[in-house]
Amino acid sequence: QVRLVESGGGLVQAGGSLRLSCAASGRTFRDYAMGWFRQAPGKEREFVAQIGWGGSTFYADSVKGRFTISRDNAKNTWYLQMNSLKPEDTAVYYCAAAPHDSDDDREYKYWGQGTQVTVSS
Repeated sequence: QVRLVESGGGLVQAGGSLRLSCAASGRTFRDYAMGWFRQAPGKEREFVAQIGWGGSTFYADSVKGRFTISRDNAKNTWYLQMNSLKPEDTAVYYCAAAPHDSDDDREYKYWGQGTQVTVSS
């Protein structure tokens, strides 16, 4: 059974940092693109960042320059380093895996359960 489990969420003041992790089990994801999405209350889920199987990355404009996505294929884990956090970054963050590069959540086949990030002003 494939599982993705996020960790690292929490409460932080504006300007602070958090590092999210997503640990996968049940299969290897070396050949998958790995992404992060988020959903704030009353809003639709939105793309945050993605890293391809080859290491290429791209980001939503709203987080570019502040967030960094990375992966450790040996650990079947990927990360989202979030710096200079803003109150508008408050959301449930989800990790996901897709068979190819994409910022469209419909392309993602596997999903974690989400982790809450709250940024206070």
